[in-house]
Parts: sequence; C-alpha cells; structure tokens
Amino acid sequence: MKIGSIEFDKYPVFAAPMEDVSEPSFRYMCKKYGADLLYSEFAASDAIVRSIKQTMRKVTSYEYERPFVVQIFGKDPRVMADAAKIVESEFKPDIIDINFGCPVKKIAGKGGGAGLLRDIPKLLEITREVVKAVKLPVTVKTRLGWDSNNLIITELAEQIQDCGAQALAIHGRTRAQMYTGEADWTLIGEVKNNPRIHIPIIGNGDVTTPERAKECFDKYGVDAVMIGRATFGRPWIFKECKDYIQGKEAEKLDTQECLNILKQMIDENIEMFDGDERRGITHTRRHLASTPLFKGIDNFRKTRIEMLRTEVRKDLFELIDSTLPMIEEARNQQ
Repeated sequence: MKIGSIEFDKYPVFAAPMEDVSEPSFRYMCKKYGADLLYSEFAASDAIVRSIKQTMRKVTSYEYERPFVVQIFGKDPRVMADAAKIVESEFKPDIIDINFGCPVKKIAGKGGGAGLLRDIPKLLEITREVVKAVKLPVTVKTRLGWDSNNLIITELAEQIQDCGAQALAIHGRTRAQMYTGEADWTLIGEVKNNPRIHIPIIGNGDVTTPERAKECFDKYGVDAVMIGRATFGRPWIFKECKDYIQGKEAEKLDTQECLNILKQMIDENIEMFDGDERRGITHTRRHLASTPLFKGIDNFRKTRIEMLRTEVRKDLFELIDSTLPMIEEARNQQ
C-alpha cells in the first residue's frame, strides 16, 4: 500500500486523529507500540491562517513521528487551500488530510467536518482546491453519509478520488449516529471492491481487538485499518493487532509495564503543560477511565473515583501502583 511515495508494510494499522487525544505524548506511545501512521488533532483552517498559537501547536510534529499527517477542517475552499499551503511550508508533514467526518455540533452544525456531507459540491470543491494548493499527498476522512437515508459513500468515494485525493479513510457510521450503534463495514467493503477505486481505502470504526482488525482486512479487503477510541488507555493495541495479523505468538505486556505506560503518559502531559500537574493529569484522565487494565476488578469503584479526582502526581502514581495486585487477582480468577 502506498500514499503518494510513502510505502507501508502489508496490513498497516493507523492511529485515528482525535481531538484532545492525538497530542504528542499519546502519539509517542502509539508509535512506540507499532502504529504505522500518526495524525495530528484536527486543526481549524481559519485558525491556521490567523496563526493562532494553540492551533499551530496542534500541527507541530517531531521527526520520529514520520510518516505524519496533519488533519485540517473548515468550510471555505480558499481558506482551506491557504491553510494547507501554510502547513506544507511551515510544518512539513508527510500528508495533509481533510476532515469531512467530525460529527460534533459545533463543527458539523456550522458546515465543517461531517456537515459537508450535506453540501457535496462544496466538499468536492474543497478537496480539489487543497489538492491544487500543495505538492504533498492529500487524503480525506469521512463517514457513510449524513444519515441512514443518505448513505452516499459509494458514489462519493469515486468523486473524492476524481478530485485528486490519494487515499480515503471511512468511518462506518453516519453523522446522525455520532458514535452510537455499530459501524457498518459492509459499505466500506463495497467502496474498496468497486473496480473504479484505485486509491487506498482505510477502514475505521469499532476495531477494538486484534481479532476484529484481522477480520476487517480479510473480510472487507481494506488497505489499512484505523483505530480510534480503543486506543484510550491502551496504546499497546497496535502491537497486539500487528502480532496477531502476522500470525506471531502474542507477546503480552506484563501488568507492571502497562501501568508504567499510563504513568509515562501522565509525566509527558504534565511536561506538555509546563509542569502543571493538575492540567497534565486532567488531560490524561480519559485514558485512566477507559483503560481495559482495570476491567473485571471487584469493588474497584472507590479506587477509580479517587484516581479520577487526584490532581497530585505522587498521589496518583501511588494509586496506580496499588492496582497491580488487584489486576493480577482479577486475571487469575478469569
């Protein structure tokens, strides 16, 4: 599989772009444990054009992250093109991705992200203008359609390809679904198996286990699988998936190593916020709340609440370390 001149090994697994999640410390962990492609958080095109400091930080990357994708969103074709030029010249990613998939009201409701699924002519104009504006490969991420009455992805994929996009990532839900219900991979498979489609198709949605990742490659024929929410508190999922897909005997990380990964993420987020422990810890809480490490532990509610309320690194690390015997006991009982 290739995107532009960037070549990937067979069965690549990508880390999905996620707002307030795909920041440097988390990307570092995803890369360390095998993610084949990293994306920035999505960045507003008008904020890039206006050089808003917080947005410029979002699209900044490090050499070890390559290949790296900067994802932009917006509703004005000219502003999107200008933002793409700035990203290309100042931040030098390997790929620029256009977000036509964000379903949240403050984005989609104002005509950006998945909101453009209700204005296909503009969606295609934006794609063409961004492609024309830069020399980097341009890719697109979108959904199946606005709602179940408008499942337009099969035709839309051809149109996006014809605009010059060099890969297409499809989340198997409509905008109306948000993140509820099940992702429909049958339509993703239809796009991939359309003889007119020659660009890579990346499937996204409900890939939560190595077994499911392999099934998506085998059953739907996608060129790559993208994992989003299942990475919360579990950046090692990329290694698990790749080992399983390649038929390797799964080398499970031991519990202490997994706990150390969570602690390292906290450390790096504190550093990202210039040593502010409260802000760094707050930024990591979704990972503490979502990690599968603590699932199945009896009477864990009190410890979980303490963990999610603590704002001092030393106290939080002591709580995390205290879970080690609990986790091992729960595993022994399974």
